[in-house]
Amino acid sequence: MIDIQNLKFSYSRKTTLFENLELQLQEGKIYGLLGKNGTGKSTLLKLLLGLHFPKDGLITIDGHNSVKRNPNLLEDIFFLSEDYELPNISIASYVKAQSPFYPKFDHSKFAEILKTFEVEKEAILSQLSYGQKKKTVIAFGIATNTKYLFMDEPTNGLDIPSKSQFRKVLLSGFRDDQIIIISTHQIRDLNQLIESVIIIEDGKIIFNKDVSVLEEKLSFNKSLSQDNGPSIVYSELMPGGYISIAPNTNGEPGEVELEVLFNAVINNPKAINQLI
Repeated sequence: MIDIQNLKFSYSRKTTLFENLELQLQEGKIYGLLGKNGTGKSTLLKLLLGLHFPKDGLITIDGHNSVKRNPNLLEDIFFLSEDYELPNISIASYVKAQSPFYPKFDHSKFAEILKTFEVEKEAILSQLSYGQKKKTVIAFGIATNTKYLFMDEPTNGLDIPSKSQFRKVLLSGFRDDQIIIISTHQIRDLNQLIESVIIIEDGKIIFNKDVSVLEEKLSFNKSLSQDNGPSIVYSELMPGGYISIAPNTNGEPGEVELEVLFNAVINNPKAINQLI
């Protein structure tokens, strides 16, 4: 379990990024961490890792204070940063050097994911394209079998087939005791992947709901013309017409359009939260 209590953090005395932020994350879920540029998504992941220190408040992971960076906890966390550098060595050499830090690393799983991604295991990392490097690090992260997997913009640099493969390999190895957090701007890539949506705005959690609840409570409707009916809480133009959000009244769970949901929450969080 991840527990964030009364978190305060700032990079300077003049600007506070987080103020009294509260968040609890449960095992067995894939979380989507969403927000506009500069809202602190990457910073929050680094706070969880103990790479940044809170000005106030407490972050605990399985009862461990994150700032103490307990080795027993760190070997059960993998962080895929948006920005990273890889050495000029083969993938096999990289794995040989890095995998001992993760006692549950699965070499067979790593090889299987690389094959799915069509990346040669003996390839030299520095000679790979950006997308191939990203797929290699994703494969390594999943193969660590850590309880906590934090990913910052994992689909950046991936082509469309690779994004589909990413979703499949992430879900195929997901365990009930894991917590996966994916921070991204590529919201459409998360459809049918994440189980809980967290949206940050102005240093606060303004939305934190399970997708199953959203499927039950909200209806996403497409039409050729804009619907301004009294039940509509949000509407936006899209290719081919409009898409709107209204209460789900038919009793059947529907598909959640995450990008539309995000825009709706940013524009009017109170209305969306009241529906739920």
